[in-house]
Amino acid sequence: VENGKNNAKTVSQNLAAKNAKLEATASSGSIWSIPKDHPFAFQLFVATAKTAAADLMVQMVAEGKTLSEVDWKRNGIFVVFGCAYLGGFQWWIMVNKYRQWFPTMDRFAKLSFADKLKDKAGILDAGRMVLFDLFVHLPFMYFPTYYTVKEFVGGESWNPADWVKDGVGKYANNIQDDLAAMVKLWGPSDCIQFILPLHLRMPFRHIV
Repeated sequence: VENGKNNAKTVSQNLAAKNAKLEATASSGSIWSIPKDHPFAFQLFVATAKTAAADLMVQMVAEGKTLSEVDWKRNGIFVVFGCAYLGGFQWWIMVNKYRQWFPTMDRFAKLSFADKLKDKAGILDAGRMVLFDLFVHLPFMYFPTYYTVKEFVGGESWNPADWVKDGVGKYANNIQDDLAAMVKLWGPSDCIQFILPLHLRMPFRHIV
């Protein structure tokens, strides 16, 4: 009798394990699992699509252009910026390099919110990520690149040196307002971004 019970229990456990495996396989193949299964490709798509849509909205809403009047060359430049810088370079900084610089990142990202609050080392590293973004990445990498791309799009020169010189010059003129707006926007959003699960961090950043 005892052996029969044990055999029944074993069969039940095996069936439960197979069902769990089938559910996990089905879940991983669903559309909702794409961000987690393909985090780099998904966030790259979000960054590219969002940048293209933002420029299209500016041209059609702010500048009053019809669809036939849209400057698709300009839109294409912003597509490249969204893909290469926002989706590519920022991933390299905020995932690849942050993983090296802040060793608790992966472990901290997997914790529940309640467990994150107890993880002092993870909280300190998340704070360091915020500080690096606000005081190194955004003022010294993002803004100079953004202004240079704007000069490429709207400037009169075809000399890349002029794009950089004119772009950085305009950034210098606007730096006080830009940095104040940066802290107001990216300060709070970074505090959210760097406690999210890893596969959601960059998509969240792209839609802010």
